[in-house]
Amino acid sequence: MSATRMMILGLVNWMQPVHGYDVRRELLSWSADKWANVQPGSIYHALRKLAEEGLLREVATEQVGARPARTTYEITPAGKDEFETLLRRLWWQLDVPPDPFLAAFSFLPALPREEAAAALRSRAAQLKAGLEQMAASAASEWMKSKPVHVGWSFELWMARAEADMGWCLRVAERIESGESYFPPGFPADFSQR
Repeated sequence: MSATRMMILGLVNWMQPVHGYDVRRELLSWSADKWANVQPGSIYHALRKLAEEGLLREVATEQVGARPARTTYEITPAGKDEFETLLRRLWWQLDVPPDPFLAAFSFLPALPREEAAAALRSRAAQLKAGLEQMAASAASEWMKSKPVHVGWSFELWMARAEADMGWCLRVAERIESGESYFPPGFPADFSQR
């Protein structure tokens, strides 16, 4: 949630005065729902909550025809302080996001070896496809119109995908080779529990 708060406050600060619709559209154009877990349906609620907390100020609400009312927001001095606090915390604090795959991987012995290896190879193939898509985007004309740090973000995502893909393939090979999941002396029936 702190990333969502920081991003909304930061965008309002950059774009103000700004409608909630424009904040939502900008975050979706960044695909922030995929890499920052900013859920599109939560943006309007977050804007209202930030305004209730005194971090944003509602400047105006207007309605054109039968369209829904649009509220325009500006950031308050307290909102700027909160943005800067969250921004610095997210820069300096290592925060490893939960990974549902790791939860499943912790039960590796519960899957037949063939299925576990096949799942890892499938994950590697999916990562490779995503990596190719990111590389194409990074080399596209679209990227040339973006700030340089957007390209650096793509480099980070691609490096992570390459590392994850390589790990999947190495572990799949170890599983297929019959490498034991357990150290010597570990209860033999553990995998059957």
